[in-house]
Amino acid sequence: MAKIATHKDLRVFQAAFKVAMEIYKLSQSFPAEEKFSLTDQIRRSSRSVCANLAEAYRKRRYPKNFVSKLSDCEAEAAETQVWLDFALACDYISQENFEKIYKEYDMILGMLVKMIVEPEKWKV
Repeated sequence: MAKIATHKDLRVFQAAFKVAMEIYKLSQSFPAEEKFSLTDQIRRSSRSVCANLAEAYRKRRYPKNFVSKLSDCEAEAAETQVWLDFALACDYISQENFEKIYKEYDMILGMLVKMIVEPEKWKV
């Protein structure tokens, strides 16, 4: 197992960052009228998973705070899945892209839940 020095070394962070960038690229083709709604919301929630992971990692010496921030990550990831549902329903993304990204978020959610259930493994 590789040494984890910063939040950027976490596999869950790397996966969340990668998929947030995929969402950014896909959302560039969303209609202009979605700029301040769907486009903004899906970008914010996907990026928030990463930002909250960075905060959680720095709070790992305090298990309750650590779990709280991970819970925020979990909520943001689930919110992103809802925005993906809307993007698909509005025909802004293909079924193929939807399924790929949605599955990536399922994987991210699984990793987050595992961290939430076992916070002692991450304590400083």
